[in-house]
Amino acid sequence: MGYLSYDNRIKVEIEDRALAHLQIVIADKLRRGEPFAFTWRDDAATGHGRTAIWINPRSSLVFKYFGSRPPGINRAWLEALALAANAVGGLRLVREPEGSEEVEPTA
Repeated sequence: MGYLSYDNRIKVEIEDRALAHLQIVIADKLRRGEPFAFTWRDDAATGHGRTAIWINPRSSLVFKYFGSRPPGINRAWLEALALAANAVGGLRLVREPEGSEEVEPTA
């Protein structure tokens, strides 16, 4: 279980495979200069609420992975996450589409 740290104040644990997909989508949005909201459900230990952050090119983000090997990337999942990121509600972690083709990790 890795994590995403936002501005050194907020940290959310995310499974490494999902985190790798989120990193690609977030980097793509920021590369284009497109700010967006990212929302997730909080862990039960923090009260079952939800957190939303505003991500822009000036945001300080750290993607920390637990595992040493990069996971395979599912293009269909990237597309589903990108659609969410472009929607009014912003990016949220959607389920990985079943039966979709995986490509080799890039790093």
